[in-house]
Amino acid sequence: MKVMHVMAGADTGGAENIFLESVVGLADAGVDQYVVTRPNNDFRLQTFGKLSIPVSVANFHTYLRGATNKAIASSIERFKPDVIEYWMGRAGTFAPARSQARNVAWYGGYYKLSRFKHCDWHVGLTPDLLRHIVEQGVPDDHATIIHTYADFLNAKPTARSTLDTPADRPVFLALARLHVKKGLDVLLDALRDVPEAYCWIAGDGPIRKELEAQARLNGIEDRVRFLGWRDDRDRLLAACDIVAFPSRYEPFGTVTVDAWAAKKPLIAAASQGPGAFVKDGENGLLIPINDVEALTTAMQRMINEPDLRARCVAGGTRSFNELFTKEVFNRDSLAFYERVKAYADNKEGVTASA
Repeated sequence: MKVMHVMAGADTGGAENIFLESVVGLADAGVDQYVVTRPNNDFRLQTFGKLSIPVSVANFHTYLRGATNKAIASSIERFKPDVIEYWMGRAGTFAPARSQARNVAWYGGYYKLSRFKHCDWHVGLTPDLLRHIVEQGVPDDHATIIHTYADFLNAKPTARSTLDTPADRPVFLALARLHVKKGLDVLLDALRDVPEAYCWIAGDGPIRKELEAQARLNGIEDRVRFLGWRDDRDRLLAACDIVAFPSRYEPFGTVTVDAWAAKKPLIAAASQGPGAFVKDGENGLLIPINDVEALTTAMQRMINEPDLRARCVAGGTRSFNELFTKEVFNRDSLAFYERVKAYADNKEGVTASA
């Protein structure tokens, strides 16, 4: 099986992590792969290099499209993939019509079908994303869910001393882009009334200064650590006590899977993605969006109720093992790719003989 990936993502982000880890997981399964992407993240490029996965770089400019079109076309000609997966909407706009039968659209959000007009196949992360895809006119048998995965076995915890954090205080970890959608302002307001707790915020984004100012205004700046973007979230997860995920808007939310994989209790706001998978009191605590009081109460409960923490971890582990392991991801991905390949081979064979 030969799979080519086309990714025009940001420097960092949750979808970008899913893309990277999907390529790594497929490499473990022996899939022959090729990547076309932006040269905007050295960690991703170095990871592909270590796995001997060839990479072509392109700028994916919205208007000056010629160079990117040429890079994709030459990569297809050289690699001759069985399947070509376009990660997110921008990449999808570059999918060439001549390979439409092999083109797969990957939805990390509620993208318009027009972005993937030359893709015959469509993949979503959640039941609601699948609904969105089908309601736009994609046939049921050309759309599917393939869950992401996490693999944090044997992660070595980050030393709390390196983050100026006492060893004996409860630590909440938020993995998020610093954007208003992520609800980190709600977390900082809740932390004000949980005086024993520290908080690590791993991510970067446009509202960092505003969040730092809010921490100072709330008088909690001595208990909050803004860590910037981190490529070692496995180590941060291993070192924290509880994961906080207060997003206002989240089509899926890899943080849910990350917390379960790391066997950490999870508090999540009931946005689209977490609301589909987190069962309150069973595999995490699910709170209303934008509710500081509910988040404060949930944080206090997780600190003070060890039985609740244990129950949420056990439930999260069950949910993880059912849907989000690397083995499940590879099984479902390869079965789907075989369907795409058989369809494309048949269709292109008919065309060639006409």
